[in-house]
Amino acid sequence: MPIDRMSLLVLRVRPPYRRELGTPTSGIHATARSGLGSTTTVRPPLASGDVPEGHTIHRIARDHGKLLGDRPVSVSSPQGRFADDAARIDGQVLESIEAYGKHLFYHWSTGEIGHVHLGLFGKYRVTKGSTPDPVGALRMRLVARDDVGEPVTIDLRGPTACTLDPPDVRDDIVARLGPDPLRRDGRPEPFVKKVRRSKRGIGDLLMDQSVIAGIGNVYRAEVLFVHGIHPERSGMSIDEAELFAMWTTVQTMLRAGVKSNRIVTVDRTELSLPKGARIPRREATYAYKRGECLRCDTSIRTIEIQNRTAYYCPACQER
Repeated sequence: MPIDRMSLLVLRVRPPYRRELGTPTSGIHATARSGLGSTTTVRPPLASGDVPEGHTIHRIARDHGKLLGDRPVSVSSPQGRFADDAARIDGQVLESIEAYGKHLFYHWSTGEIGHVHLGLFGKYRVTKGSTPDPVGALRMRLVARDDVGEPVTIDLRGPTACTLDPPDVRDDIVARLGPDPLRRDGRPEPFVKKVRRSKRGIGDLLMDQSVIAGIGNVYRAEVLFVHGIHPERSGMSIDEAELFAMWTTVQTMLRAGVKSNRIVTVDRTELSLPKGARIPRREATYAYKRGECLRCDTSIRTIEIQNRTAYYCPACQER
């Protein structure tokens, strides 16, 4: 059943209410540990084997900034791989944490900037209360005091990148990235221009961080479904109006993800749920990892694009 294109200009995403950091959510697993206070682990959302998408990175920057920002931070590397860099900023003030696409930048009072990219296996663990003994391959540990003087510990394991660099390294990384829809300085024009000049499929372009920063496999599938666009359709065949509307959809979805700390792209009015009921994880997407299309019941198909599986509905997203 074709999608009414006029309804695509504005996407209504109304995620259910979610509690703040420290309560169990999809994407955050929280446990209480006797004598150590509360512990939360930030893991990649929705599916293992996927790099955390932009909403997760921006949420980490926001939540960790509240815990560590504008105060001295003890920095160490129990594993040892980050030890020399950690020693240079140990006890210094963390001025801010910046998110750009799938990258985190830690701005220190020394003028240096830490860079973290979680990759496939990176994860953070936050412990409020007594600092636990380090266990396993702990790349970086950040410890600060909260507003009432209690310790807060943030542990990082398994990142693809964890470095401390001069500011120009951060600038070089950002210069290679496309616009980030979650940032105040994110603008759609560079995204639209690059896509319109390319013969590559839009499913490939959306995952290219130099075209648009922060989109991963889940949001790729969902934004293309909402706009009725086949993932192999060439970028240059999509007109500007569609691309600007796509940017707005991506921005809306990502903002909802930051707010709710999970990926929910469906409009709950399309689900048979009691009022106020939480949208189940398996029903939170239109096409991504579904057996059948939420709107027309056609079997969802998959194709490989740059060694990643793309999901689409052959009826709603005709080529």
